[in-house]
Amino acid sequence: MNKAEFVDRIAARTGDRAAAKEVVDVAIDEIQRAVVKGEKVSFAGFGVFEKRQRAARMARNPRTGDAVKVKKTVVPAFRPGTGFKELVTGKRKATKAAPASKKAAPAKKAAAKKTTAKKTAAKKTARAASTATRSTATSRVAAKKTAAKKTVAKKASTAKKAVRKTAAKPAAKKTAAKKATKRGRS
Repeated sequence: MNKAEFVDRIAARTGDRAAAKEVVDVAIDEIQRAVVKGEKVSFAGFGVFEKRQRAARMARNPRTGDAVKVKKTVVPAFRPGTGFKELVTGKRKATKAAPASKKAAPAKKAAAKKTTAKKTAAKKTARAASTATRSTATSRVAAKKTAAKKTVAKKASTAKKAVRKTAAKPAAKKTAAKKATKRGRS
């Protein structure tokens, strides 16, 4: 899942894509700012985003095998929480999140259904268009193949006629010569 898909899923639950995008952008920005400052950002059950210091050390160049000095560095890190780990390993089942407020839930569900219906209709239209495009392209290819076959057949029949005519000319000359010789004899 990428950021756009993540925003779409949140928008499906809340009913407002623009607000969902804004919330995701602000949340990511605030997490990054806090980690840069050296603060830990902790979400209970999910995990901790933090800044880690890596000490200077000696490493090996894998190509040559020589020892190489690596400077100390600072890297961002994520440490998953126990609840998240249990979900991933299958020890705990995921629960369905409840809507933000019970009063706004029916309106949000209706809005989500409308957007889902629009997306479904758009997908069906896109599929139909792509199928039509494919079938049109297929029929064009078939038409080209048929035209090519007809052209080849015409050329072949023309060549056969030419062969017949050239073969018939000497035979005609021979029969004419035979008739002439018979006339001269009688």
